[in-house]
Amino acid sequence: QVQLVESGGGLVQNGESLRLSCAASGRIFNFYVINAMGWYRQAPGKQRELVATITRGGSTTYADSVKGRFTISRDNAKNTVTLQMNSLKHEDTAVYYCNAVVNNGYDYWGQGTQVTVSS
Repeated sequence: QVQLVESGGGLVQNGESLRLSCAASGRIFNFYVINAMGWYRQAPGKQRELVATITRGGSTTYADSVKGRFTISRDNAKNTVTLQMNSLKHEDTAVYYCNAVVNNGYDYWGQGTQVTVSS
Protein backbone atom coordinates (compact mmCIF):
# COMPACT_ATOMS: atom_id res chain seq x y z
CA GLN A 1 0.00 0.00 0.00
CA VAL A 2 1.26 3.45 -0.94
CA GLN A 3 0.27 6.75 0.62
CA LEU A 4 0.88 10.10 -1.04
CA VAL A 5 0.34 13.04 1.28
CA GLU A 6 0.23 16.53 -0.20
CA SER A 7 0.62 19.81 1.61
CA GLY A 8 1.06 23.49 0.86
CA GLY A 9 -2.12 24.50 -0.89
CA GLY A 10 -4.02 27.62 0.03
CA LEU A 11 -5.45 30.96 -1.01
CA VAL A 12 -3.15 33.58 -2.55
CA GLN A 13 -3.43 36.72 -4.64
CA ASN A 14 -2.50 37.08 -8.31
CA GLY A 15 1.27 37.17 -8.70
CA GLU A 16 2.07 35.49 -5.41
CA SER A 17 3.80 32.15 -4.82
CA LEU A 18 3.01 28.80 -3.25
CA ARG A 19 5.04 25.67 -2.66
CA LEU A 20 3.39 22.26 -2.82
CA SER A 21 4.99 19.20 -1.30
CA CYS A 22 4.17 15.51 -1.55
CA ALA A 23 5.61 12.64 0.43
CA ALA A 24 5.20 9.01 -0.60
CA SER A 25 5.36 6.21 1.94
CA GLY A 26 4.65 2.51 2.09
CA ARG A 27 6.29 -0.83 2.70
CA ILE A 28 6.50 -1.52 -1.02
CA PHE A 29 9.42 0.90 -1.18
CA ASN A 30 11.47 -1.81 0.50
CA PHE A 31 11.23 -3.61 -2.86
CA TYR A 32 10.33 -1.04 -5.50
CA VAL A 33 11.31 2.49 -6.45
CA ILE A 34 9.44 5.45 -7.86
CA ASN A 35 10.28 6.03 -11.51
CA ALA A 36 8.47 9.30 -12.07
CA MET A 37 6.64 11.76 -9.87
CA GLY A 38 4.40 14.53 -10.98
CA TRP A 39 1.71 17.07 -10.31
CA TYR A 40 -1.64 17.24 -12.05
CA ARG A 41 -4.52 19.61 -11.51
CA GLN A 42 -8.24 19.70 -12.03
CA ALA A 43 -10.29 22.87 -12.17
CA PRO A 44 -14.08 22.82 -11.70
CA GLY A 45 -15.80 21.50 -14.79
CA LYS A 46 -12.53 20.56 -16.48
CA GLN A 47 -10.55 17.38 -16.97
CA ARG A 48 -7.48 16.60 -14.91
CA GLU A 49 -4.37 17.89 -16.67
CA LEU A 50 -0.65 17.43 -16.33
CA VAL A 51 1.23 20.27 -14.68
CA ALA A 52 4.76 18.91 -14.35
CA THR A 53 6.62 15.61 -14.06
CA ILE A 54 10.12 14.60 -13.06
CA THR A 55 11.90 11.30 -13.62
CA ARG A 56 14.13 9.56 -11.15
CA GLY A 57 17.07 10.91 -13.11
CA GLY A 58 15.80 14.47 -12.88
CA SER A 59 14.37 15.02 -16.37
CA THR A 60 11.39 17.34 -16.26
CA THR A 61 8.35 18.17 -18.37
CA TYR A 62 5.97 21.08 -17.93
CA ALA A 63 2.63 22.11 -19.30
CA ASP A 64 3.07 25.10 -21.62
CA SER A 65 0.84 27.17 -19.36
CA VAL A 66 3.25 26.89 -16.39
CA LYS A 67 6.65 26.95 -18.11
CA GLY A 68 8.88 29.61 -16.63
CA ARG A 69 6.67 30.00 -13.55
CA PHE A 70 6.61 26.55 -11.92
CA THR A 71 9.55 24.39 -10.92
CA ILE A 72 9.35 20.72 -9.98
CA SER A 73 12.00 18.96 -7.91
CA ARG A 74 12.31 15.69 -6.03
CA ASP A 75 14.33 13.93 -3.38
CA ASN A 76 14.72 10.29 -4.36
CA ALA A 77 16.00 9.24 -0.96
CA LYS A 78 12.97 10.70 0.82
CA ASN A 79 10.41 9.89 -1.91
CA THR A 80 9.25 13.48 -1.99
CA VAL A 81 8.35 15.85 -4.79
CA THR A 82 7.91 19.60 -4.61
CA LEU A 83 6.26 22.10 -6.92
CA GLN A 84 7.36 25.71 -6.56
CA MET A 85 4.70 27.91 -8.11
CA ASN A 86 5.57 31.55 -8.79
CA SER A 87 3.64 34.34 -10.48
CA LEU A 88 0.38 32.55 -9.85
CA LYS A 89 -2.60 33.47 -11.97
CA HIS A 90 -6.32 33.09 -11.40
CA GLU A 91 -6.40 30.35 -14.04
CA ASP A 92 -4.03 28.26 -11.88
CA THR A 93 -6.90 27.75 -9.44
CA ALA A 94 -7.55 24.02 -9.15
CA VAL A 95 -7.15 20.98 -6.97
CA TYR A 96 -3.56 19.78 -7.36
CA TYR A 97 -2.81 16.08 -7.21
CA CYS A 98 0.50 14.34 -6.63
CA ASN A 99 1.26 11.25 -8.72
CA ALA A 100 3.92 8.56 -8.38
CA VAL A 101 4.73 5.92 -10.99
CA VAL A 102 6.32 2.94 -9.27
CA ASN A 103 8.29 0.19 -10.98
CA ASN A 104 5.79 -2.42 -9.78
CA GLY A 105 3.66 -1.37 -12.75
CA TYR A 106 1.24 0.84 -10.87
CA ASP A 107 0.82 4.53 -10.32
CA TYR A 108 -0.62 6.18 -7.23
CA TRP A 109 -2.42 9.43 -6.43
CA GLY A 110 -2.65 11.74 -3.50
CA GLN A 111 -5.91 13.06 -2.14
CA GLY A 112 -5.42 16.51 -3.65
CA THR A 113 -4.78 19.98 -2.26
CA GLN A 114 -6.73 23.10 -3.18
CA VAL A 115 -4.94 26.07 -4.70
CA THR A 116 -7.00 29.21 -5.10
CA VAL A 117 -5.65 32.36 -6.74
CA SER A 118 -7.81 35.41 -6.35
CA SER A 119 -7.76 37.98 -9.13
